[in-house]
Amino acid sequence: MITLVFLRAYKRFFVVAWQFLPLLLAYARDRRRFLLFGGRRSVDAATRVRRAERLLDSLLTLGPTFIKIGQLLSTRPDVLPPEYIDVLSQLQDEVPPAPWADAREVIEAELGPVDEYFEEFDTDAISGASLGQVYRASIDGEDVAVKIRRPGVETLVEADLRVVRWSLPLLMRFVDEARAFSLENLADEFATVIRQEMDYEREARMLTEIRDNFADDEGIVVPEVVDSHSGPTVLTMKYVGGTKITDVEAIDEMGIDRSRVAERLTRAYFKMIIEDGVYHADPHPGNLVVQDDGTIVFYDFGMSGRVDEYIQERIVDFYVAVANRDTDAILDALVAIGTLSPDADRQLMGEVMELAIQDARGRDVDQYRVQQIVGQIEDSIYEFPFRLPPNLALVLRVATVVEGVCVTLDPEFDFIETATDYLTEQGYREESVRQYLSETGEEFQDAAWSMLRVPPKLEAALDRVDRESLTVRAELRDPQDLYSELARRMIYGFVLAAGLLSAALLYAADKLPGAVVALGISFVTFVMLYRSFREPRGFPRQPQFTRQAMRQREREED
Repeated sequence: MITLVFLRAYKRFFVVAWQFLPLLLAYARDRRRFLLFGGRRSVDAATRVRRAERLLDSLLTLGPTFIKIGQLLSTRPDVLPPEYIDVLSQLQDEVPPAPWADAREVIEAELGPVDEYFEEFDTDAISGASLGQVYRASIDGEDVAVKIRRPGVETLVEADLRVVRWSLPLLMRFVDEARAFSLENLADEFATVIRQEMDYEREARMLTEIRDNFADDEGIVVPEVVDSHSGPTVLTMKYVGGTKITDVEAIDEMGIDRSRVAERLTRAYFKMIIEDGVYHADPHPGNLVVQDDGTIVFYDFGMSGRVDEYIQERIVDFYVAVANRDTDAILDALVAIGTLSPDADRQLMGEVMELAIQDARGRDVDQYRVQQIVGQIEDSIYEFPFRLPPNLALVLRVATVVEGVCVTLDPEFDFIETATDYLTEQGYREESVRQYLSETGEEFQDAAWSMLRVPPKLEAALDRVDRESLTVRAELRDPQDLYSELARRMIYGFVLAAGLLSAALLYAADKLPGAVVALGISFVTFVMLYRSFREPRGFPRQPQFTRQAMRQREREED
């Protein structure tokens, strides 16, 4: 088995390399126009869209594993530019099912003869995905859904995971340090997620736990597992039908309030992440249906995760801060979680957060203000400040996909208002206020003690000044090597000036070969000095993925 995986991995490596070679060459030329020398190339938004579409085609060509990679990448703005996120978000995990004969072998290897275990079995799959496919059947007169792992997918996935690992050092050469951090985390996360998704016994356990957590909620339905007909490669559940959650016309025909459905979905995810600590992590429209009475049904728990207590508390802090529109508290929560660098420009990030909150509430974003903020970013040597730790990547995926589903149901849906109401009802905001008052009281107490301690220390310090025995140590921090860059530019300038002066003197002394050499050195130094002043590539000056932009695209399509 291991030898087969290695052989397949070597073969797949060359197939993958051939697929991605044009894109890698394009990225290499962005850094050096002629690969080995030359300056950076400027890349406009249209070019990035074309490259993203080419990447999408390559992922589809390479099959199941890379389709999953594309889906994860579509939720990682810390790894890819906005144009790529937009294109890859169209990627759906829908592929033609494997032939019934192959699927039958999987069932019979796991359970036994199909005719003995099922009264009826429809051999036409009702859905097909990259890792599994689902069939309708019946047991004791009751309809069930049978999920079967795609035949031979284990070997393919393990080979592709090795290819991803082998390719990672090469990809690191095309990204900055912060994105390299996120990219490495993405590779670790992906390996874990895809192996978990192929483990149907784990999926059954997670499904059952989440079902128990919603046992008292009549508005949420999670199908029941049929343990007698399930195993590592086959998962049988009670069949629960419904209408796809984004089929707004059908939902309207049923007379269901779509805003209530969006609110119910959001509250369900708040409960899973903040209270229960276990959540359904794949809420795309194919996995959510609505019944005639507005009940939401969840399908496919292959992608599901857990949130530890510390992260739960920090997420609550974040949403309470958002509800209070307290940008300082928002930034503190992001730093505590590990998604924002402590060295980030807080004033600038605060303005970005204000715009993000404004857009999340469905308000029009002031384009001029966006341009001002982006201008501030471009005018500074600006390190990408956002990172996504592995334990938060799935939570981010849930947040972005759920928000997209809710906006489809109700374009005016206010996610922040729903979050605020939920946190208030559950007492989290009151608890936050009590904690704030308690911390403030402790700060006042500390301040009072400090007032008592400071005078003696101040008197001692003044005595040392009077005796001229006071020493001051100062440490100059330069995490972005600004002083090194300035020193380099000064050296280039001195060498350039000396070279030009030398060339002029040699030319005047009729030493033409020496003058040519001096001019050549001067030219090389000038090129290096010019490149050191090269402007950063910067960020798009228009918000790419806002409700405002979405409404504009919808108007253009109409």
